[in-house]
Amino acid sequence: MTLLDWAIPALFFVILLGFALHARQFGRSVAGFLVGNRCAGRYLLCVSHAASQVGVITLVWSFQQNYDVGFTSIWWAFVENPVMILIALTGWVLYRFRETRALTLAQFLETRYSQNFRIFCGIVAFAAGVLNYAIFPAVTARFLIALTGLPAESFPWLMAILLTTAVTFVFLGGQVTVMVCDFLQGVFCNIVFLIVIAYLMIAIGWGRMEWMLLEQPAGHSMVNPLAIEKESQFNVVFWLISAFTILYTMKAWQGGAAYNAAALTPHEAKMSFVLEGWRWRVLLLVALVIPIAVKTLMMHPDFAASATVVQNHLTSAEPTQHALLRVPYALSVMLPAGLLGLMVAAMYGSYLAVDNTYLHSWASIGVQDVLMPIRSRFTAQPWSPAVHVGLIKGAVVLVAIFAWVFGMNFESKQYIAMWATITGAVFVAGAGSVIIGGLYWKRGTTAAAWAAMIVGITCSLYAIVTKEGIAAPFLVFLQGGPFEWVERGTLALQNNRWMTSQILFFITAMLAVTTYISISLLFRKPDFDLDRMLFRGRWRELLPESERAHREEFVSRRPRWLERLGFTREFSRTDTIITWITMAWPLFWTAVFVVGTLLGYLLKPSDQVWTQFWGWYTWAIFVAGCAVVIWFTIGGVRDLLRMYAYLRRYRADAHDDGTVDGGA
Repeated sequence: MTLLDWAIPALFFVILLGFALHARQFGRSVAGFLVGNRCAGRYLLCVSHAASQVGVITLVWSFQQNYDVGFTSIWWAFVENPVMILIALTGWVLYRFRETRALTLAQFLETRYSQNFRIFCGIVAFAAGVLNYAIFPAVTARFLIALTGLPAESFPWLMAILLTTAVTFVFLGGQVTVMVCDFLQGVFCNIVFLIVIAYLMIAIGWGRMEWMLLEQPAGHSMVNPLAIEKESQFNVVFWLISAFTILYTMKAWQGGAAYNAAALTPHEAKMSFVLEGWRWRVLLLVALVIPIAVKTLMMHPDFAASATVVQNHLTSAEPTQHALLRVPYALSVMLPAGLLGLMVAAMYGSYLAVDNTYLHSWASIGVQDVLMPIRSRFTAQPWSPAVHVGLIKGAVVLVAIFAWVFGMNFESKQYIAMWATITGAVFVAGAGSVIIGGLYWKRGTTAAAWAAMIVGITCSLYAIVTKEGIAAPFLVFLQGGPFEWVERGTLALQNNRWMTSQILFFITAMLAVTTYISISLLFRKPDFDLDRMLFRGRWRELLPESERAHREEFVSRRPRWLERLGFTREFSRTDTIITWITMAWPLFWTAVFVVGTLLGYLLKPSDQVWTQFWGWYTWAIFVAGCAVVIWFTIGGVRDLLRMYAYLRRYRADAHDDGTVDGGA
């Protein structure tokens, strides 16, 4: 790191801070602090939300995954395309949730089920979310230490600095500040990632990468997706379950809870998800090219000297940290002055985008869905906006302190992706059935929701103590007793490398779905009035006048066949064109996947053929990524200016604080 390299992230931070200070005036009301007064347009929402979901933690687990499996992960990820198309066209979960006008997921759960259920889910979501988030600052600090060359002893101090900056940005204006900064970070990171991809492709060279890709042992191919039979973690089953998970857990995970309710209208929320598929192209490519370039550096004889430097760094680290530190150590060797500083700034921006969002989300859930409904049992007097926002800020600080303490003392025994899956499953394994059933099925009952959540929580907690290797103290009490079968099953599961967290999650989710449907049908209750909850039909008059006008602004007559495809009357001509173009992309790659898989099994093309295909694919995605960055930056700036104009004339409703009338 030269002086220039340090100056770039410092300047980037100052610019972000300036925008955050400007936006703080708009986040003083409860709805403003929680969901930005529901004013985000599609491009602003798309870029900022995607940035909030792809931080250093996400890139690190992608680096770990793709270092092992390379391009095969991209191929099998194509099975997700039909699911993504279905979600985008129908607005699956997202559209209906925005129609409820709930500030948080648990507020919707109170409206649909009961206040007791809201409190219970709020506690579970808060606990699972904080536990899931708690490793983020630690992973980021270790990554940045390796990338910048800071001494290992700086770890606790760097983690404290990272958390302090994230807390500061949340304090300045809540979700308004978070959205503005996440948008700026998303644009900046996209540009930097494209530059880094181009540099690595030229400096390392596709020819050397191709040599490395072809040098992998049998059964562990990085280019032939039909030759990964010996890969036990990120295999075909992993990606099939991943496709199911996207559909099942849509908006169940509350790490970016405020974004679920921040759209100007339900239609804008739907369009933001339609567009979000484009935004992922750049992120997927950087998460693929970087680990492949690093592996080439470590294996190719032309880079033997650099590989030795990286290996010496790794030998000084704990063996459990090698998978985490390999990429940043290599990048510090591979990137020239200036570009290294840009990468550090981008990784810091990626960290900040996720952490300020997660701190805001979990703190809001702790106050909105635990403290507030419990307090309502004793008094009907609401908090003043200043007290309400102050409590959320206090919860932000407590979550940050817990993350610092937890990060100082925890080391996961699995891939980070597996830890994220299994901790997230504590809440979403049951919540998926509860949310989908609550939004789409009028027969779903409160008893069924309770049962599904309990099944999901119980199975997920059992998986955590088993797969993380912390079950031993509990097994002592089971030896020789009536629960000896639990001991045998736990030990078998613990030692079974094929029973991954991904498979355990799928089993748990299926048990939760079965429980929800069975109890709803066995113990029938009067049908729930979904129209009232969604403000449809005669209940539309209960909407605030401004939102009712926004929902009706672009309503037009549509052919029935288009509406059945998801092109509702809210679609303008431009919306329709954008959606058709956007859908054509995953449809094309789905066709490539189907045809390619059939030809692969029938013709058995060589790894050299696959490598040529992936070379073409990489440059095609790179070109598409450049176009998308320009397109979304222009659209996002337009939405940002519109949001500022909207907020200047917006008058906050003091009663819009997440309370459910008659919810008890």
